[in-house]
Amino acid sequence: MTARVAIVGSCITRDLWPILGEAPADLLYVSRTSLPSLFAAPARGFSASPEPPPPLKRHQHRALVADVSKQALAALVAHRPTHIIFDFIDERFDLWSTGRTLVTHSWELHVSGYLAQPALRGGRPIARLSDACEQLWRDALHELADFLRATPLREAQLILHEARWAEVWVDGESARRPFEDVEIWPGYPTEIEAHNQLLRRYQDAFCAAAPGVARIAAAQHIADPEHRWGLSPFHYTPDYYREIWDQLHGLGI
Repeated sequence: MTARVAIVGSCITRDLWPILGEAPADLLYVSRTSLPSLFAAPARGFSASPEPPPPLKRHQHRALVADVSKQALAALVAHRPTHIIFDFIDERFDLWSTGRTLVTHSWELHVSGYLAQPALRGGRPIARLSDACEQLWRDALHELADFLRATPLREAQLILHEARWAEVWVDGESARRPFEDVEIWPGYPTEIEAHNQLLRRYQDAFCAAAPGVARIAAAQHIADPEHRWGLSPFHYTPDYYREIWDQLHGLGI
């Protein structure tokens, strides 16, 4: 049986295919979202531009519109995946609350101009590292577990790609150097260790809520300045992707 893969996560999983020279087949990619946003109501009155507002690319705009319009869950069920890979690296963004819905306050939303629309205007951020955001995430996790059981997705193999932010990167002389002045986006600083602690809590909670999930992880997380997307704590060296790829092959992908 040919695998039909869905990813609910980030580029760390999606990049496995292009980095390792594979052509993805039957792949659904849901990104730039958060569990609380996935299960929130669509933003009433939201109007998406037919063309990506600068500086967004088409794929960035598609992900943003899917998050605000809440298209991902229906797409996931319609895809009928044999395997669903979750990774939580995109769970680094704040949430944006309008009082009627929640959306992911991604960089794409930040620069899109959509926050000026009546559907989103006047909202407030909920900080990712706050207790309030963590409670919203855990509540949404229970909704996700119920959703998976109540739909054909219950037949899919769930896979958790356990990743964390790299604390070091390798320079041109193969020397490891620590990250300094890390930002969510330019002008929005954050701390690696705080996000890694949050990821550990998210990953443990997910495994408790989803019995039978397969856990995959690499031994080391080292960032690569030659990565196709540039230097970042979650753009890793090629060895990382090969190690994860081998584990996915062992699970039938």
